[in-house]
Amino acid sequence: MNRPLNRPLLLGLAALAVIAVFVVLLFRPSKQAEPTEQAAAEPQALYWYDPMMPDSHFDKPGKSPFMDMQLVPKYADAPAKTGTAQDDDGAFRIDPRVVQNLGVRLATVERQALTQRLLAAGVITVDEHRIEAVQVRAAGWVEQLAVRAVGDPVRRGQLLASVYSPELLAAQDEFLLAQRSGDASLKDASRARLALFGLGDAQIRRIAARGQAERRVEYVASNDGYVMELGARQGAMLSPGMTLFQIASLDTVWLAAELPEAQGAAIKPGDSASASVAAVPGEAFAGKVEYVYPELSGATRTVKLRIALQNPGARLRPGMYATVQLDGAARAEALTVPTEAVIRTGTRSVVLIAEDEARFRPVAVRTGVEVGERIEVLEGLKAGQQVVASGQFLIDSEASLRGALDRMSAPAAEPPPMADPHAGHVMPAEPVTDPHAGHEGHQP
Repeated sequence: MNRPLNRPLLLGLAALAVIAVFVVLLFRPSKQAEPTEQAAAEPQALYWYDPMMPDSHFDKPGKSPFMDMQLVPKYADAPAKTGTAQDDDGAFRIDPRVVQNLGVRLATVERQALTQRLLAAGVITVDEHRIEAVQVRAAGWVEQLAVRAVGDPVRRGQLLASVYSPELLAAQDEFLLAQRSGDASLKDASRARLALFGLGDAQIRRIAARGQAERRVEYVASNDGYVMELGARQGAMLSPGMTLFQIASLDTVWLAAELPEAQGAAIKPGDSASASVAAVPGEAFAGKVEYVYPELSGATRTVKLRIALQNPGARLRPGMYATVQLDGAARAEALTVPTEAVIRTGTRSVVLIAEDEARFRPVAVRTGVEVGERIEVLEGLKAGQQVVASGQFLIDSEASLRGALDRMSAPAAEPPPMADPHAGHVMPAEPVTDPHAGHEGHQP
C-alpha cells in the first residue's frame, strides 16, 4: 500500500513550477516588438521622386522613367537627413546623394586684381588731323592739272596744279622791282606779299634768282597721302578761297569704335588697344585710345571712342572693318567669384553659399565689373567661402529656392503646425504614379 505524499511538499513544487514559467516568459525576447521598434527607428517614406524632376512623385522605389536615375525617398519625420529642409536662417539642406546626382560644382571666393579687357568693333577712318586743304588766294585759271582724280596718291613736293593769275603775276613784278631798287624795306614787303598769296620760299627764291616773273604759280603737296577731294578741273576759273585739293595722309589712321553704355566708364584716353582686320590676317596693329566722345548714341546706346593706329605701308585703308581689344587700367584687388555663380533675379543678384556638403544658404550680393569668367563682388561674401558655381537652378528646383529668397527680405513668419504622424497622411496634390506602370519594358 502506497504512502500518501506530503501535502506541503506538493505545494512547494507547484509554486516553483509557476515561478519558472513566469521567469521564462519574462526574459524571452518578443518577436512581435521587433517590427514595431524597427518601424519607429526607420521613418516611413511619403513617396519617391526623381532628383532631376522633383515634381513627379511615385509610390514605389525604383528607377525614374524620365532620367533613368534612382528614385530618392521623401520622408515626413526626417527632412533634414533626406530630401530638403528649410532652416530658420534661410539655409536649406539637401540629401548629399541628391547633391551628387545634380552635379553641383563649387568654387572658392578669391581675391584678385582684375584687368578689364573689352572687345569692340569699329571702322578705319582717316586721321582728320592729317588732312590738308590746298586753296587759291587770288583769282585765276587752271592751266595745268597734274593730279586729276580723287583717290590718286601724292608724294611730298609733287606738283599738283599750275595756275595763271594776273594778280599774282603783278605781285611778282613788284617783287623784282623791289629787288633791283636795293631798298630793304621794299624787298621785305614785296616778299611778304608773295607769301600771303601762297607762294612758298622755294618759289620766291627761284623767282629772285631768275629775275623774271613766272606766268604759272605752282601748287605742290606738302605731305604724302591721297586726294580726298578735287575742287577744279583743267582750265577751270578759280576764285579766292576756292579749294583745289584736299589731301589726307595715311601715316596714321583712326579707328572709330563703340562700346556698350555699361562698359563706357571702363575705358579712358591713353588706354592701350590692339586692332586686327580681315585684310591683314594674323597681325595686330597697336594703338592708344585718343579720345572718348562725350555724347552717347541714342539709337544704339553706345559710347563712341577714337583710337589712333600707326599705319606702316598704308595697309590700313579707310572703310575697313576692324576688331579691337581694349585693355583698361588694372583695378585694385577685390573679391571675385565665377560669373556663372551669380543668379540675377532682375532686382538683385544672389549667390548660394555651400556651408557643408548638404547645407546651402542664399546670400544677396552687390557685384562690380565682370572680366572674362570672373565677376567682382563688392558686398555679401568673404574670401575663402565656397559658392555653388553650377547646378544652382537644379538646386532651386529641388529646394524651392524662390521661397527661400523671398524670405530673405520678408519678416519671419510663424512655422506651420506639424501634422500628427499618427493621425494619417494626406498625399500631395500631384497624383502618385507607379514608376513601373505605364512604361513597357522598364526594369527598376
